[in-house]
This record gives sequence, structure tokens and C-alpha cells, in this order.
Amino acid sequence: MSGPAWERSLEVRTAAQTHALAAALGAVLETGDLLVLTGELGAGKTTFTQGLGEGLGVRAGIISPTFVLVRIHPNLPEGPRPGGPDLVHVDAYRLESAAEIDDIDLENTMDSAVTVVEWGRGRVEHLSDSRLEVELHRPRGGAAGIGAAGMPALPQPAGAPRVAADSAADPGVLDFDTDDDDEPRSVVIRGFGPRWAEAPALPGVVEPVPASGSGPATAPGPATEPLPETTPQTPERNS
Repeated sequence: MSGPAWERSLEVRTAAQTHALAAALGAVLETGDLLVLTGELGAGKTTFTQGLGEGLGVRAGIISPTFVLVRIHPNLPEGPRPGGPDLVHVDAYRLESAAEIDDIDLENTMDSAVTVVEWGRGRVEHLSDSRLEVELHRPRGGAAGIGAAGMPALPQPAGAPRVAADSAADPGVLDFDTDDDDEPRSVVIRGFGPRWAEAPALPGVVEPVPASGSGPATAPGPATEPLPETTPQTPERNS
């Protein structure tokens, strides 16, 4: 498997900055794009996905698909990107292989959506020849209940649905991601494949780190251009 074409790193100091960064990225995403999102509990995955949803112009109310595995958030005709892609939000933690990913039929939605997969590394790369990998890191560890591999040890309830139309239609689903307010986080973004041969322009991102050589680079200190403070579209969450 080939390595990334580029890697960019930055530091966000608040949940609003995490949201703003993701919204800027969401604004350049297109139908068929695949994002693999990684981060321990409290790293900011839900906040980041909420920002992506705002940039894409999809229905608000994004929470982690902890039990349902997949949530589909439709594009809003009256939103900033009418006719744009839907957002398919996947939690692949309980899916142990690429074959189980195929069972939830993501290939059928990729033609009309941007697909964001939490815990997708090693499971979803076969879905597209291009992808973005986004890692969110906290300066200290996540919440209690994280297993040895850095993943949440959560039960799968019997009879739980596998796909939900969107979170507004299923408000009772528990979100096990934890809030940690405005603790700084480091965000590392890597581009793979022809779609991401060049890095998108994003606010507050330092110059690309060459992907070849000694392996993944660590996130540096604060970016030279601070991200703007914004009011998130939905209540702030840090997953």
C-alpha cells in the first residue's frame, strides 16, 4: 500500500477551532470522497464531523453512530451547497474486517455522499483509490473505558439497527463520546491517491510535511495563522 502524498499538521485550542477547521475542509469535499477519522474518546471526532456537516451543508444534529453503525445526513436544498453530497457517518469500531464493511453496503451510497468512517483504518481503504486520513490527538489520554488498543470497550446491544436515516430521527441513541471543552488538540491530515495529489488550502495549517522518508511526522506546535473562532452549527461536542 502506497504512502500519503502529503501530510499537514496543526494545533487547535478550542472546540470552535476544531469545528471551523472541519467546516473549511467540508466546503471542498465532493461526492465520492472518503475520510478515515481516528482519535481516542474525547479527541474531538464528533465536533470535527459536525464541522464537516456544516461545510457540506447537510442536516444538523450529528452525533456519533455508536450503536447504529451508520447515519445518513441528507444535503439541505436550502443550505449553502444545494444539490451537494449527503454525509454518511460510520462507526467501524465493531466491524472487524473489510468484509463486514461490505455488509453495510457503503459502496451504494458513495456515489451520492461524502463518507466519514471512525475507526476505519485497515477496514475501508478498498472502497476508494483516494482518501483523507484525519487524526485527532489530545495532550493527555481519553476517558475511562478505553481498551488497550485505544478504542472504546462498548457493548453491542442485541437487535440494534445498523443504519439510521439521521440523528434527528433517532434521538435516543446514546453517544459515548466525552466532552472535554477547550483543551488543545493536534490534528494531522494525510492525503492518499489521485484525488488528493495536492493538499487543499485550509486555515491555520502549516506547510506540508513530505510523506516519504522516516515515517509519519508528529504534530508541531501552534499554527502560524490561528483558526477563527466560530459558533458551531450544533451543540459543541468533543468525541
